[in-house]
Amino acid sequence: MSLFDELTANYPRLSECKPSIERAYDLICRAYDGGGRVYVCGNGGSEADSKHIVGELMKGFLKKRPVKFPPEIRAKLSPETLALFGDKLQGALPCHSLSGETALITAVVNDLDPRLIFAQQIHGCGRPGDCFIGISTSGNAEDVCLAAELAAAMGLYTVALTGQKGGKLAEICDETVRVPSNFTPEVQELHLPVYHALCAAVEARYFEE
Repeated sequence: MSLFDELTANYPRLSECKPSIERAYDLICRAYDGGGRVYVCGNGGSEADSKHIVGELMKGFLKKRPVKFPPEIRAKLSPETLALFGDKLQGALPCHSLSGETALITAVVNDLDPRLIFAQQIHGCGRPGDCFIGISTSGNAEDVCLAAELAAAMGLYTVALTGQKGGKLAEICDETVRVPSNFTPEVQELHLPVYHALCAAVEARYFEE
């Protein structure tokens, strides 16, 4: 049973979302296959979800992900450091929450326009072939939509997690996972198993047991 089959078995309401979840997985993997990065953003509870996704991708989630340094790096590390890294450090899938740069965000709010807090970072860091994930229960969060629009224009793969209606974000992004509710707390509750399954599937693709 695949991770996405397991997801829909545990959450039958999400069965209708399975094709879009699988397509979102494909876009994320395209970014990583090309050496790219994933950028995630949202507001409020969705902001917390964006950080949760970063936590699952940047270190071990369901797998230990042992790190194997090439000889040129091993030669530059002390035996003590190498032993510590070998025992503790885990393989990472590059992923960044756009809500984490407090100094930059407050500068954008003060000097530019609050709606540009995420778009400014996509402009500065995004590259063609990276992946943008925008989370919005309504699909209409303006700061998220503006960042998604810029990401799409710059050649990033774009994925949205929204409620049933999808909103403007669904019109912008390459793929939108619309969970079957428009009630904000319920949408957020359904987003969690979706992105857990996505993170687990992505991890399984790049790391062995």
